[in-house]
Order: sequence, then C-alpha cells, then structure tokens
Amino acid sequence: MSICSSRERNLWAQFDALQLGSGWDEADIVKPQILVEDVFGDSHPGSVHLNQLSEQICRGIYEQGGAPGRFHTTDLCDGCAQGHDGMNVILASRETICDMVELHAGFVPWDGMVLCSSCDKSIPAHLKAIARVNIPSVFVPGGSMRPGPNQTTSLVAGSISLRQKQKDGITPEEIRDYKLTGCPSAGACTFLGTASTMQCMAEALGLALPGSALVPATMRDILAYARKAGRVIMSLAKKKLLPSDILTEAAFRNAIVVHSAIGGSTNATIHLPSIARELGITLAPELFDEINHKIPHIGNIHPSGEHLTESFWFAGGVPAVQWALRDYLDLDVVTVTGHTLGENLEEISKSGFFRRNEGYLNNYGLKKEQVIIPVEEAAEKGSIAILKGNLAPEGAVVKYSACAKDMRSLCGTARVYDSEEDAHKAVVDGEIHPGEILVIRYEGPRGSGMPEMLMTTEAIVCDHKLNGKVSLVTDGRFSGATRGAAIGHVSPEAAAGGPLAYIRTGDIISYDIEARTLNITGIDGEEMDEQEIQKKLEERRKTWELKKPPVRKGVLKRYTEHALSAMQGAGY
Repeated sequence: MSICSSRERNLWAQFDALQLGSGWDEADIVKPQILVEDVFGDSHPGSVHLNQLSEQICRGIYEQGGAPGRFHTTDLCDGCAQGHDGMNVILASRETICDMVELHAGFVPWDGMVLCSSCDKSIPAHLKAIARVNIPSVFVPGGSMRPGPNQTTSLVAGSISLRQKQKDGITPEEIRDYKLTGCPSAGACTFLGTASTMQCMAEALGLALPGSALVPATMRDILAYARKAGRVIMSLAKKKLLPSDILTEAAFRNAIVVHSAIGGSTNATIHLPSIARELGITLAPELFDEINHKIPHIGNIHPSGEHLTESFWFAGGVPAVQWALRDYLDLDVVTVTGHTLGENLEEISKSGFFRRNEGYLNNYGLKKEQVIIPVEEAAEKGSIAILKGNLAPEGAVVKYSACAKDMRSLCGTARVYDSEEDAHKAVVDGEIHPGEILVIRYEGPRGSGMPEMLMTTEAIVCDHKLNGKVSLVTDGRFSGATRGAAIGHVSPEAAAGGPLAYIRTGDIISYDIEARTLNITGIDGEEMDEQEIQKKLEERRKTWELKKPPVRKGVLKRYTEHALSAMQGAGY
C-alpha cells in the first residue's frame, strides 16, 4: 500500500478529488505513486525528446503496479546563451531546477521519484534534488545526439563564429551548411562536454542504470532503458532503498575515478561537490587532484581525444571504463539496481552488452581499443589538475588532457579584462599576442553568476596565430568542450576580493600544471620574490576598489549574493 493512500488522504478529501479531476483513476490513488519529472521543452535538442522517455518510464511504473505523476521544469542551453547576458543565469538555473523538483516532491508524499534530463545544468540539478529529497529515486539520462558530417560536433560553431566576426573569407553557404548539420538530432551534444560528462557521473554514482549514459538518442535502446527505470523504481520503493544509501563517500570517489579516466568536463569539479553537500559530504578539491595523479586516462573522446560520445557508448561506455578500472574502484557500493557495482559489472558482461554494441563500432571502421584505450597503453595519468598559489589560494582548475604539453608550463605577461565580452573582442580584434596570458575576472559565482568562457576559448584555438600560444586564467568557468591552456574557477574570485581582483595588465603570471602551481611572479613587468609581491598586492588592496556589480533582481540577484566559492561547488 502506498504512503499516499494512508494517513495523508484521510486528512483532506479534496486530495483524492483533485487527483481524480486530473485524470487519475480510482484504482490509481491507492497504488504507490511515483513522481516522474523531466526537463522536456522546446529549449534545445537535449530536452525536446524527453517526453518520449517519460512516457516509457510511466509505462514501466504501470507495469509494476504503480501510478506515475508527470511534472516538467524545462532547462536552459549554454549554447543558446553564448555571447550575451543570458549566460549569466545558466549556472543559477541549476539551483532553480533543483528547487522546483524539491517543491514538486514535497507537496505530496510520493513513494519514489524518476528524473530525466540530458544536459549541463539539469543533470546536476536533478542529482542534487535526488540527494536533497532522499526518497527512492532513479535517474534516466537523455542520451547523445547523432554526429555531424565527417564525425563533427556542434563545436564547429567556434570556427564559424570567429570567421563571421573577422569576415575571414566565410561564405553564406558555409554558414548555412553548418546550421543545417551542426545538431542533426535530439540528445546532448556528441562531445564529452558537461552534458555528456554528467550523464556519465550519474551512472558512475550508481543513480542511473548500468550502460544508460550516452545512449544515442535516436536508438531503441534509450526507450528500453527508460521503460526499465520505471520498473526499477517500483522495486526501490518497495525496498525503501534511499539515495543516501547509494551516494556514499565511496560512490563519489568512484565517480571521480571515472571522470579522471574519461577526461570529463571541469564543471564536474563544481557539480559533484555541490551534490555531495546535499548529503553533508565534503568533496575537497584535493581529492580530485589525488585521484587524477593515479588513474590512467583511457578515454579517447573529443575534445581531449578523437572520438565522439556515440562511439564511446558503442565501445562499452561507462561500464567498459569501470570494468577496465575495477582495481581502482570500490565494487561493494550499492546502486539503483539494488545490487553492488561489482555485481552489475558481472551481469552486464554476461549479458552480451559489450560484444553486441561493439558491432556498431565496426560500422565506422573502429575498434574498441581506439576509443577506450587499454589501461596498460594509457599515455598519462588523469585529466584535470587543481592548481594553487598566490593567485589562487583556494585553488583553480585546468583540464590538462585538452592542453598541449608545451603549454602546460608558462610564464607570461598578463592582459587583464573585467568581463568576457571585452576579452573576446580583444581576441577577435587581434589585440592579444602569442605568449600573453589572458585574464578574465569578475566572472565568478558572486561576480556575474559564473558564466562559461567557451566563446573566448574557441576564438583563441580557432585563431592560428594564437592557438597553442595564449593561455587563459579566469574566475569564471569553462564549457566541457574547452580546449587549450584554460585555467578557471580561480578562488577566491575577484568579486570576493581574491588576488585576481588586484592584478593588472603588465604583471607576470606563471603556472606549472605538473607542479600544480599558479602564481603572480612579477609586478608591472618586473619579476619579484613572494614577499615583494605580497607587499605590492597589499598596497593595491588599500587603494583599489572592487568592481561594483550592476543592479540585479530575482534569481540572478539571489544567486550572486549567496553563491559559495567554485571550490565548494558554487551552490548556496
């Protein structure tokens, strides 16, 4: 018997009347009731198909004697927000979507919950909500978009947009061809950006069914996973297996191992700590660094590798990575299947999943080993690093797997801008020169909502004069698609009075990814020792005023006034 059919129904007869008036049947109101929430809407390809998945989830629930209630809170797309103030509200949307799920889950006593999303902020929002609400829950990933022509991704936009602005011999036909082919289907963009990374993290945490992350969104398999999730949630509700039983410290550590191995987005260093925080678990930045020192980087996945997320799934996806790294994982953690990770891997191996899907790779002339590199052949350990120093006392993040080796250590002159818009214009107008370190500040959580810098990083890597010769340092964040020497999440941020606020054009910055350092090593072009630099910075603190934020209201005002440091997950 459902929780919903007992005490609460007897408190107020209108409860039943309202559900019956919404299309429920009298038989439904005495069944276990399951909240089914997605981010379906017309906002972008990652959400436009989710109603189909929710329909399958509901069928699975009905099959097992439950009654589903469907809710929607449409998410936003980073790609649509590029280059304008819309990007400032993107990270804040994570908190708002999470809050809406909490409200939907809290106004009636559901017996369980299934959440479904595909993309950058909606997945961590849903995972935060699962942790916060803490009722039996399953997460259903929305899968991968089909590849563009010649195995390209929507990131061709970087080159197209730069050439449009520079009027660099681009034709209207080339622009139109990209627009018609850049996003050829529903699903998350088919590179290992934040969307694809967080699908993998949901599975690696044990909240999504084994093998369900990054399924091609046009294949029958994704519908089957959704239907199965509907059946599984009924089992979890009966067992009363809670997210807090699954999301243990060991589960988060397992997820970071997978993240390190595949070369996931730097945004996971924001999202995983924020999810953990809902359960009172602290994920220190140093944990990411510790794990990245040990784990072989075996995912040959764009943008730090060659192949697309569709091929990664064909090669075995997250289970294949976990199987290869099982000596590094805690196999005793419990998952939404009700079984341990070790039991899941044994089952999926016996099921023919790896053999069957590898056949799809043959269609592209690929072998599994080209996409998921054997552990013994991995060229390096890890994929991201936490840097610290007098410019980032709390830390900063860099994805070195997407950075050329000759750019992993540099001493250069700072070119400082107080907004991404100004920095991007400087790149487009040819004002940035090889060997310089571009600094963008006041773009952290308190500064402007922590927008991503993809438009600027793509402008750099798509300019042959600057690619591999210019580094970027910012308190903002990056797209998971970011390539090059891009150091973000500098904390404390400029708006909070961090050292980044007191650096100026002409100062000297040095970083060394191998040594995990990020420092100001010179003032006004003159190299100095640490004591002299601290003295100069203190002088500037006494005479400089921090940039005042513009007048804000609503969601962005609440977020920027209360957001935590990026090193603490940038939530509130």
